[in-house]
Amino acid sequence: MKRYSLLSAVLLVGALGVPLRADILEQILVKVNGDIITKTDLEQRQIAALRQRDPNFRPADDAELKKALNEITPEVIVNAVDELLLIQRGRELGYSLGAEQFRNIVDSIKKENKIETEEAFQAALKQEGMTLEDLRKQIERNMLASRVQQVEVQGKIAVSEDEVKAYYESAKDSFTTQPQLTLREILVNVPGSDKGINVAADDQARMKAEDMKKRADGGELFAKLAADYSDSPSKANGGLIGPINRSELSPELLKEITPLKVGQTTRVLRTTRGYQIIKLESATETKIKTMDEARAEIADKVAQQKARGQMRQYLEHLRSQAIIDWKNDEVKNAFEVGLKKQAEGLPGQ
Repeated sequence: MKRYSLLSAVLLVGALGVPLRADILEQILVKVNGDIITKTDLEQRQIAALRQRDPNFRPADDAELKKALNEITPEVIVNAVDELLLIQRGRELGYSLGAEQFRNIVDSIKKENKIETEEAFQAALKQEGMTLEDLRKQIERNMLASRVQQVEVQGKIAVSEDEVKAYYESAKDSFTTQPQLTLREILVNVPGSDKGINVAADDQARMKAEDMKKRADGGELFAKLAADYSDSPSKANGGLIGPINRSELSPELLKEITPLKVGQTTRVLRTTRGYQIIKLESATETKIKTMDEARAEIADKVAQQKARGQMRQYLEHLRSQAIIDWKNDEVKNAFEVGLKKQAEGLPGQ
């Protein structure tokens, strides 16, 4: 991998769904405490990153692919090195994937994917270009990295009462539920023409709406009347509208609805669509969670924020203690760009 153009040519084949040739000679890009990251490792991560960013990505030419690679490779190589450092730390701490634990994970994979036989499972692995041993190694790598993050970083985070209070005061709006209404409607359209509204048709529509109103007030189910007679698309759901915020309603309609109690209906209203009757199905008022009610949610959000910062510091420490031997200057430069973006807090870092 002397140039991105060479890597682009290889990756372009993979991106188009053509398997990479097995006889391509492996090339080591970097050694991290003796463990290696190869060109194939990087290519697979690049393909995954491109597909994650855009599942339908199909580069028109090598120049377009090179541009995409320049955008994603710095983050990809930083993540690859950091993951390897976490895995190594996990092994130092004695973590491993037991045989029974692996069997339970495999059983879960089969269940989630509705794979009922061992033959079907092996076929699925083959389709992904994996063996059972490949799967075990990948699961163990993920487990080691995750366990180290949990024990070494997340498990040591504490959230103080002052931090909970400060977050609550700064984000009180996010704990406020806006008042909402759920309505039902019956609409009787008034046919129109190039000559305007036909008075007789208008009167007929109004009389029909008045009859619907009378029947609803008399005890007939509003939802059934709407389903049987309404001209609105909402008839498919028994005239149901919402829940919607009060602010989404026109001032005129809100004026008609505000005096209603749940279960009551408006008078017959003349609207641009015809004659309409609205029923107030349910209503909620503005509600602000107290700090005690929001405490668990706040503690989780504050812990996540702290974890991101402390995880970055933890990885910086692991990198400072590691022996990183670069075999490719271009990839080394991409790594340094990735670290710079991460330090600047750019999106995706």
